[in-house]
Amino acid sequence: MTDRSKPQYVLDSNVFIEAHKRYYAFDICPGFWEWLSHRSTRSGIVSIDRVKAEIVGYEDPLSDWAESTAPPELFVSTEEQDVVKAHGRVMDWVRENPQFRPQARRKFAVGADGWLVAYAIVYDAVLLTDEVYDKDAKKVVKIPNVCKEFGVCYMNTFKMLRQLQVRFDWNQGPQ
Repeated sequence: MTDRSKPQYVLDSNVFIEAHKRYYAFDICPGFWEWLSHRSTRSGIVSIDRVKAEIVGYEDPLSDWAESTAPPELFVSTEEQDVVKAHGRVMDWVRENPQFRPQARRKFAVGADGWLVAYAIVYDAVLLTDEVYDKDAKKVVKIPNVCKEFGVCYMNTFKMLRQLQVRFDWNQGPQ
């Protein structure tokens, strides 16, 4: 591990996508994105390089924000030796788990999710995701299922915001 401050939370791509498309759109709740940037520069909240790769390259405000406005500290590297080793353990478990269909295992292997869990393991961080645990999941490997196997705490965005007592106050704006 590096000597960088330990993050409290590591964010899944669906946290960014859902916020952008639904409840914290840039035009109606810029405070969410300002708060996220502020917390990432203080090492409290991060995501990973592989999540950034999933959300950039589109012609939308989220992609623009991730490429040009988000602080560089927000998207951290997954190339650290401890993270790579943890990712190997995660992938071994997924690959050997007969519960998941082969297509689900293949999709998980190429995405960011396994890397998110590995990063959370190494840094003892809470993994933020909008996915929900499903003990019967077969068609998709869900992050909460993997987290449960590896003892990683996970929660959704709203629970984190309440835990941190974050408030986004109303501003009437121009009329």
